[in-house]
Amino acid sequence: MLKEYKNILVAIDGSDESEQAFKKAVQVAKRNNSVLFLTHVIDIRAFESVSSFDESLAEEATKVAKQTLDDYVIYGNEHGVTDIHCLIEYGAPKTVIAKNLQKDHHIDLIMLGATGLNAMERILIGSVSSYVSRKADCDVIIVRTVSNNKPLKKKDKKKK
Repeated sequence: MLKEYKNILVAIDGSDESEQAFKKAVQVAKRNNSVLFLTHVIDIRAFESVSSFDESLAEEATKVAKQTLDDYVIYGNEHGVTDIHCLIEYGAPKTVIAKNLQKDHHIDLIMLGATGLNAMERILIGSVSSYVSRKADCDVIIVRTVSNNKPLKKKDKKKK
């Protein structure tokens, strides 16, 4: 018997890998009649290196994240998934995804894009997908990028 997932969480970070994870999550959510939670976690630690932290940095990051998630909701709706919730969170993505959001929203499946880090970066800081797959208390699917998939949204090309 196949497991049915009721609440699926997809982490969106703007990478091709997270877009592929989202597209697969739409398919899984449609098959399972699931609630789909999209999250973008703004890592505020990145702003700590800026000597004079300006709130406008966080506000701009939030604005970009909201627009990205809104585009994903449109795609999901067009592909038959209507129960989609967007979550913009602040903190360390690893723990926010693996622990906080999973418990707060009763997530039973987390879908993530594979890491974009090179070997040295994985040694020094570790990847979010690796951490989540080890620490989450639910099923985790790590999605790898397939090079022949079309992007969610056409990229604007500048005219020269």
